[in-house]
Amino acid sequence: MAMLIKSKLSNVATSVSNKSQAKVSGVFARMGFQAATDEEAVGFAQCDDLDYEHRQGLQMDILKPEEVSGGAEPVDEGDSHYQRDGAGLPPSSSKDGEPCMELAAQGKPKITAWEAGWNVTNAIQGMFVLGLPYAILHGGYLGLFLIIFAAVVCCYTGKILIACLYEENEDGQLVRVRDSYVDIANACCAPRFPKLGGRVVNVAQIIELIMTCVLYVVVSGNLMYNSFPNLPISQKSWSILATAVLLPCAFLKNLKAVSKFSLLCTLAHFVINILVIAYCLSRARDWAWDKVKFYIDVKKFPISIGIIVFSYTSQIFLPSLEGNMKSPKEFHSMMNWTHIAACILKGLFALVAFLTWADETKEVITDNLPSTIRAVVNIFLVAKALLSYPLPFFAAVEVLEKSFFQEGRIAMFTNCYGADGKIKSWGLALRCVLVVLTLLMAMYIPHFALLMGLTGSLTGAGLCFLLPSLFHLKLLWRQLQWHHVFFDVSIFVIGSICSVSGFIHSLEGLIEAYDTNASD
Repeated sequence: MAMLIKSKLSNVATSVSNKSQAKVSGVFARMGFQAATDEEAVGFAQCDDLDYEHRQGLQMDILKPEEVSGGAEPVDEGDSHYQRDGAGLPPSSSKDGEPCMELAAQGKPKITAWEAGWNVTNAIQGMFVLGLPYAILHGGYLGLFLIIFAAVVCCYTGKILIACLYEENEDGQLVRVRDSYVDIANACCAPRFPKLGGRVVNVAQIIELIMTCVLYVVVSGNLMYNSFPNLPISQKSWSILATAVLLPCAFLKNLKAVSKFSLLCTLAHFVINILVIAYCLSRARDWAWDKVKFYIDVKKFPISIGIIVFSYTSQIFLPSLEGNMKSPKEFHSMMNWTHIAACILKGLFALVAFLTWADETKEVITDNLPSTIRAVVNIFLVAKALLSYPLPFFAAVEVLEKSFFQEGRIAMFTNCYGADGKIKSWGLALRCVLVVLTLLMAMYIPHFALLMGLTGSLTGAGLCFLLPSLFHLKLLWRQLQWHHVFFDVSIFVIGSICSVSGFIHSLEGLIEAYDTNASD
């Protein structure tokens, strides 16, 4: 009897402790300590679970064995996982094989339009805006127009992507029948190729996530090299040192620890932008207005298109963001004010920075700052890049593991996790290989603007321009008015031209730069 009472008291204490920790994590989430305030977009949101985990700062609950039901495997007490809801229910299936969607939906914390806007703003107002002045260098006023045009198009395609989640029922009411970008893609390819669309989206995600990691390593090496030019350390050596710091990312089990730094990263980046703009304004008398031209550099302007598009990528996580809003009808207005704000801030930042340095504008604008403040600003940026790296890396790992090692019968390889839920040694080795792979790419292609333009032209344009318009036409053709059809077709055609042109010119630029470095 005494043992029974002691056991019950122990269970109650554990339950209270876990609930308290869940509430604390929920408070942190609402304060903005989010797993995906890494704004780049890194496009780096993933379908299904990762959309929720990385972008919305939802509760990071402690799963308890007694809370797991429906035949799911129990989770060790004290094991921390990101969950879509606050009930601690892992994604599992019921005894009859049906997904436990109703149970997972109960008690799911919802976010306001302002919180959703914060996530979108973080995605499109990030570290990669430092490359926008370089886009103005090669595009002039047309580059400024493209910043506005890309904001309008990305706002529109974000809305039509959400429209693809809904269908009308027998009563003529819109019902949400899909949950993610992958679901939309699979629906478009069904019934002949029911999984093809999702695989295409996953491949695009993986490419964008890995390239984002590579960009972080490139920018870290570039900033440190230009901050301390007198030291006998090359840019490649700085990249190796940065990767050595990032190697522990291979041991990440979840993003709970990393998410605590996300708000600090965002605030640090905001301060850096203010410092750059303040310095530019202090030199307003010397602004070179005559350097802003209406002509474009035909060879390099397509690269600028990719840079600008990449800075707006956010579509991949919008479906789950909208699904977790308290009032989904406010999604359209949220998209409007976030993209208007991004358009204004990006345009002003790019123009002011270019007017200050004109033809001397560099790929990363902070490299133009005087040496007295450049080192301090660049060190903060490097710290932000290193703290941001785990987010897209972890998302890429999750996509790869689920696609190749954890999808049951369709998995290509053996499960990389053991029965106890711990990753196997060879799985850990593969993660380390992925970190080293990002280093090798950064060492052999150490060109921030060209890599950014290549990624934006390849995956950014595809995920933000081409696929949303194509899916919208395919799924909602009978319901669309003529102007929607015109917009979708126009975006698809223009996006295809920009994507192909930007990709070819970026690739040519990378080959030319590689040949130049090889000859030197």
